[in-house]
Amino acid sequence: MKPKTRHSEDDLDSDLIAEAEPHEPSDVETGEDSLVRLNKFLASQGVASRRKCDELIAAGHVSVDGEVVRELGLRIDPSRQEVEVDGRIFKPEGTRKRYYLLNKPRGVVCTNEEREIRPRAVDLITDTRKGRVFTVGRLDEESEGLILITNDGDFAQRVQHPRYGVEKTYEVDVFGKVEDESLRKIREGVHLAEGRTSGARVLVKSRRAELSRLTVTLGEGMNREIRRVFARIGHKVLRLRRVRIGPLGDRGLKPGRWRELTREEIAVLQKGEAAEPMRKKPRRRTDRPPRKAKTHSGKPGIVARMEKVEPLAARRARIHAEREQFGARARSPQRSRTESPQRSRAESPRRTPRGSR
Repeated sequence: MKPKTRHSEDDLDSDLIAEAEPHEPSDVETGEDSLVRLNKFLASQGVASRRKCDELIAAGHVSVDGEVVRELGLRIDPSRQEVEVDGRIFKPEGTRKRYYLLNKPRGVVCTNEEREIRPRAVDLITDTRKGRVFTVGRLDEESEGLILITNDGDFAQRVQHPRYGVEKTYEVDVFGKVEDESLRKIREGVHLAEGRTSGARVLVKSRRAELSRLTVTLGEGMNREIRRVFARIGHKVLRLRRVRIGPLGDRGLKPGRWRELTREEIAVLQKGEAAEPMRKKPRRRTDRPPRKAKTHSGKPGIVARMEKVEPLAARRARIHAEREQFGARARSPQRSRTESPQRSRAESPRRTPRGSR
């Protein structure tokens, strides 16, 4: 039996992920660059996984140019042919690929179902150029935080598949005080219905009798893994917020707001980077000799002025020598007060007693 593929926390719609098919021949090998497999095209449009798309084709839910097709492995030209799945029409491609990062608030669902009456995550992307997009994985209605939205199925598969190592980090508030033994079980893995979890990195932010705040990082995960794992060890999750996807953080992105990804961020996610922040440009090396300061109007710059500054040791020695010289000059023999000529009483003017006049 083929093992089930694990996806990230709260990924309820794993069918939206384009699964890799190692034995599928590439379009380049056949020499038909403009033709792609029908299941791959549907997966890139966010219909379902390639395996699920094959089931839809075999069941007669897919038509090409108005004709129902049941042939698996059929190749089409997306730039010319029109595909329809249960009434949903996919016009010929040629649109630009879009990549968005959304901070999903609570009460918003991650689905493309047009009949959904609750607010959808894709509707929060107000870019008029977005076209038809879908979420990369899912966060349930009560969860909040970062989620990627795109129209690139291959990009979604790379971000979601555990072998590419794109980690997701969550801030979790749980009821009660989580003991060290429970944390050890979460780190080593807990048995669920699908099997044993692969473990997670858990950091404790605070622990009190009524509430514990933790940071949980998953490299791969099962459906709603965090909530189910904590429920298994006897703690209910009160709040779950995804704060990081690979190198992408939620800093400066308020709930309900979105932004487009940069080319650098897209490239890093496609390579499959772990949950580390984008590194800033390295600072200038400090072991290099300082540059000469610019001079203006012939005046020396700051480096030239600093060279003229007297060293501290020499300055102290000079001040000490000046003080010694001044002290010696003050101690030189001079005429004392006793040697100074004094006038005799006779020579001194007589004072008239007060009140004698």
